[in-house]
Amino acid sequence: MSLIFEVCVDSAEAAIAAQEGGAHRVELCSDLLEGGLTPSHGTLRVARTRLRIGIMAMVRPRGGDFCYSDTEFAVMREDLQAAKDLGANGLVFGLLNPDGTIDRERTAELIALARPLPVTFHRAFDVTPDPFDALDTLIGLGVDRVLTSGQEPGVLEGLDLIVELVKRAAGRLIVMPGGGITERTMGRIAAACGASELHFASLEPREGPMTYRNPRVFMGGTLRPPEYALDVTRPESVAAVIAAARGRA
Repeated sequence: MSLIFEVCVDSAEAAIAAQEGGAHRVELCSDLLEGGLTPSHGTLRVARTRLRIGIMAMVRPRGGDFCYSDTEFAVMREDLQAAKDLGANGLVFGLLNPDGTIDRERTAELIALARPLPVTFHRAFDVTPDPFDALDTLIGLGVDRVLTSGQEPGVLEGLDLIVELVKRAAGRLIVMPGGGITERTMGRIAAACGASELHFASLEPREGPMTYRNPRVFMGGTLRPPEYALDVTRPESVAAVIAAARGRA
C-alpha cells in the first residue's frame, strides 16, 4: 500500500523543509507548544507561494479545550474563510460540546463553509468519551479525515484502538494516526495500524541567531521554553521518518 505522509509544521520555513524531506502535504499551524493553533495570514501566504505540495490549514483560535464560545466560533469562521482565500488545500478543526461529544451543529457549519475543500477533524477526537460514537458522528457529517493518537499520549500506546477505528471506518473516512511518531516507532506503526495516511512532526532544537542575550527577561509564562532556542524541521529528519515507514510497512 502506498502511504501518504503529512508533516505538522509551525512556520513557512518548516513547511519548505518538510517538502524537501518528501512530505506529501503539511498541516500548517502556529504554536505547537499549544498543540497547534491557526497560522498567521503571512505564514500561509508565503508557504503557499513556496510549496508544490498540499497545505492543510489549522483553524484553532486558542489552546486548551475544544468547547468554544460564540465569539471564538465567529473567529474560526473568519479564519477558515481566510485560509481558503489564501490557497489552503484543506482545513483542520475540531469542536466539542461540554460533555466531550462532537459539536454536530457547528462542525456541520464549518464543513459547509470549507467546501469544496477536504476537512480533517483533529485530535479533539482523542478527548471524546466514546470514540466509536464520535467516529460514526464524523462519518455522518461527511468529515474526510480524522487525526488520532488512539486516545492515548501517542500512537504507539493507542495502536489497538486505531486498528479498530480503521476497520470500523471501512473507507468511509480516513483514520490518520498522529501523535508521538518518530523514526524509531514509525516502522512498527506503519506495519500494524492499517492506515493509508500518517501524520508526524519532526522537530529538533537549534540555537537562535542572537549573540546578545538578557537572561533576566522572558516572554512567556512560568513554564517556558528556552528563550534563545528554536525547534526546527530539517529535510533530513523528515526523510528519515518516511524511510522508516517505507522500509518496514
